[in-house]
Amino acid sequence: MVESNSKQPDLDWSQVRETVRLLTVSVAQVEKGMKEGDASVNTLTDSFTSLVGQMNKINNVLESLSPSDEKEVAIGYCEETSQKIQSSIVAFQFYDKLQQSLSHVADSLKGLTKLVESPERLYNPKEWTDFQKEIRNRYTMESEKVMFDAILQGKSIDEAIQLAGKVDDDEDDDIELF
Repeated sequence: MVESNSKQPDLDWSQVRETVRLLTVSVAQVEKGMKEGDASVNTLTDSFTSLVGQMNKINNVLESLSPSDEKEVAIGYCEETSQKIQSSIVAFQFYDKLQQSLSHVADSLKGLTKLVESPERLYNPKEWTDFQKEIRNRYTMESEKVMFDAILQGKSIDEAIQLAGKVDDDEDDDIELF
């Protein structure tokens, strides 16, 4: 027997089941994107780790040379390259933050799918409140909590993003350079 769906609805058709399917597609897309991104970032991380090692070796060779204008120019290039590597490492920290946010989105969508699938939970306000608390408690970044709270208070998406952005600006000052 074919399960009812929006293309072939019958008496068993359910908007809840359609919602669950769409939520599941969203989770799959987020998780697939995160896996693909991880592979690329791992390759970049390995490359930058190698670059740092090579830069240290070059700098050591340069330091052992007799003083000259060429030596100073080369040391300057090493310093400039090291600064670019540091900027790349900061970008990796932002990627890590993105990965963390997307992981929270995927987990929340999975939980929402389970909640919506269960008629006993779907129509129970306490279940929704508990689920909202569970989502908020998973957040590790203050900006996520601010955005979540703003949306639950009825603010628009743009307002919530703006509020979270203010917190992000404060948090960006705390990024560590290696």
